[in-house]
Amino acid sequence: MSQNRESRERLERPLIRLAKAVGVATSYVGMSNDYHEIADDVLVAVLAALGIDASNDMAISTSLKNLLDERHRRLTPPTVLHIEGAESKVPVHVGVFDIPQATITLEDGSEYTGVLEPDAGDGSMAYWMDDAFVTTASIVIPRDLPIGYHTLHVTVGDRTEDATLISAPKRIELIDAMKDHRLWGWMAQIYSIRSHESWGVGDFVDLGTMLTDAKAKTGADFMLINPVHAGEPVTPLTPSPYLPISRTFLNFTYIRPEAIEEYNLLGEESRTRVAQLHDSVRPLNENADHIDRDAMWAAKMQALWLIFKVGRSPERQAQFDAYKRAHGEGLEAYATWCLAYDKWGAPTASPSSWFRTTDRNSQPVQDLRNRYPDTLDFYRWMEWIASEQLADAQNAARKAGMALGVMADMAVGVHPLGADVWWNPDRYAKGATVGAPPDMFNQQGQDWSQPPLSPISLEKTGYEAYREMVHGMFAQAGAVRIDHILGLFRLWWIPAGMGAKNGTYVTYDSAVMLGILALEAARAHGVVVGEDLGVVPEYVASSLASHGVLGCAVEWFEQMDGAFRDPRKWREMALASVDVHDMPPCAGYLQYEHVKVRAELGLLEGPVEEFQASAEREQKAMLRMLVNGGWVSGECVNDVPGHIREIVEGMYRAMTASPCKLLAAAIVDGVGEVRTQNQPGTNNEYPNWRVPLADGEGNPVPVEGLFDREGMQSLARVLNA
Repeated sequence: MSQNRESRERLERPLIRLAKAVGVATSYVGMSNDYHEIADDVLVAVLAALGIDASNDMAISTSLKNLLDERHRRLTPPTVLHIEGAESKVPVHVGVFDIPQATITLEDGSEYTGVLEPDAGDGSMAYWMDDAFVTTASIVIPRDLPIGYHTLHVTVGDRTEDATLISAPKRIELIDAMKDHRLWGWMAQIYSIRSHESWGVGDFVDLGTMLTDAKAKTGADFMLINPVHAGEPVTPLTPSPYLPISRTFLNFTYIRPEAIEEYNLLGEESRTRVAQLHDSVRPLNENADHIDRDAMWAAKMQALWLIFKVGRSPERQAQFDAYKRAHGEGLEAYATWCLAYDKWGAPTASPSSWFRTTDRNSQPVQDLRNRYPDTLDFYRWMEWIASEQLADAQNAARKAGMALGVMADMAVGVHPLGADVWWNPDRYAKGATVGAPPDMFNQQGQDWSQPPLSPISLEKTGYEAYREMVHGMFAQAGAVRIDHILGLFRLWWIPAGMGAKNGTYVTYDSAVMLGILALEAARAHGVVVGEDLGVVPEYVASSLASHGVLGCAVEWFEQMDGAFRDPRKWREMALASVDVHDMPPCAGYLQYEHVKVRAELGLLEGPVEEFQASAEREQKAMLRMLVNGGWVSGECVNDVPGHIREIVEGMYRAMTASPCKLLAAAIVDGVGEVRTQNQPGTNNEYPNWRVPLADGEGNPVPVEGLFDREGMQSLARVLNA
């Protein structure tokens, strides 16, 4: 087509109308401004994943009518958004002569005493259903309604229906420390940074040490860490922190056993056993080649069981009981899934797997819980301990004077065989996964294997799953980074078996989801950063900015037509960094580590010489920008290998010239590491998420003295200038 839009004839087709009615895109414009119309079989499959039958003409007609009837049969949408300080109208479906009435129960259980005025409407949008016309009136929500998750009760005649009423701030306001200033911090893959007391993998106690040292020795105000969402209970453990079992709970493998209060109750024999277990994996701390999570957990889990079995004081037991009550069904979901995994083995996609043959109400599941009550409580207990130790790290950061402390990272989705999906399958689409359409970097598209949250379920449940997740993220953090924040607007759904190229976008109610972010951030006095790299539609960028969500600016990505943008022209509302975990650190990038790795792994579509030439052009363009800005000297251009440190620091000086409100320095850049943490397009071909922190000579770098190292101090001086 010559125009980037669908024809009138296509738009009038019932399948297209049905898809659009539920937010399924029937066309899209790609990264290169290339226009695509979605094939019918893809639309049918995506609609099926939403629980909508479009398998033939009759089914399409019936589904469209049922959809419209259901929307008009409800008095009001199941979830409605109100913006604090503004008057809003909630649509209500009524008979032609009906006038709606409403009351509000506030989040704390009290009744809202303000006046809710009805607006009868003019009947211009009447819909014929059940032998009568249905028209749209409204209820006016006053501007003084406080923020919170309230319940709206709407009455028309003898009918009353409830809706979740989310009252949110208009935007996320900058914290005081950022209003007239900017903050900087470090980026860390915490599992990769071990202390002498670690169990082979960095843990929450190591994080606390790094936070306090980073503030005391470099003046940093935050530390952006990898996602620490919940994982498997037993080995083998999934290395990727971006494929969690649950996004609501924490990865308890980060616990430090000796830091648990009940460790002090152990008898001599048990203490000796814990020490033996620790000693068995202590040498892993010196391994600069790879992280061995499985060996760590095989030892640490035995130590944790000993500490769990020693019991708790009445006061501590009361705290544990309060934690269990506060986290209710969600905790039961994860703990029960862990117990099933532990006793029945890893879940699989096989029809005979317990993941497929049972659910939370199955008798075998109840029998399992009854048979192993201690083990079930052990998994609850580890979550409690993990939340305590992460909170201790955050409290230590704040006590040290950090303005934000932990910046938590929220993954875009969950494992398809994880606890969240097993316990609440209705929250997720069935028969589809999330990914990305083809682009110049991934010509076949990307399939991330994660099932998407259903926008229909989100609306019907008052966005409960998303609310719980965001609230949990802010529980032990001063800021939250959201991976692929475009997913709050739309996600690329891929029907099972069709391949990543054959998908389409499904839209979400971004206003509601951003409203929830604003509400939770306001309550936590926190900051939200959205990973918005790549092609971002104008309406998305505008919405994020208006809601006070900071974007991301990565120096290596800030280029166009072969030239790098002057950092002084970057946007203010962003978290700036030089690099990211999906590429080598600066020292490695400057030495073409990315070319070497991709060539060795067979990830190049063309000749290696062609990719090398492209990388060299990119590096020259970067150096040109740095020299023109006065951030490096001209002699660096002629001898890059001899001036790696000067160039790296020049890149950071350029970044500090930007107006960005947050600046992030990578610890790997401070110590001279050259290896990438994650190589996209690979699994076990490359040790993704298993690369320990090392210096440029390959020596392991421990937590002790990390921020005293000259490279770290030098980089900190650049950021503090």
